[in-house]
Amino acid sequence: MNNRNESDPKPTAPLSDTVVYPQQLSIKAWSQKLLVALLCVASFYGGWKSYESRMVNQCFANGGQIIEAEKTLLCKVS
Repeated sequence: MNNRNESDPKPTAPLSDTVVYPQQLSIKAWSQKLLVALLCVASFYGGWKSYESRMVNQCFANGGQIIEAEKTLLCKVS
């Protein structure tokens, strides 16, 4: 006697014996993690300096003068 439904014209496919393990995408090596961290720091520093440069150029374009305070740059427009 057949175990499948007689009204189903398609035969059931046998289960595959191959087991597929999904691979996780992760950074495993410490050297790669260190490289990513260094690139993040370099990108942040580069963006900060770019912003600072734009502000100085905008100050000069408006006829101002840069005055360096302790940790800040001030634009004095005369």
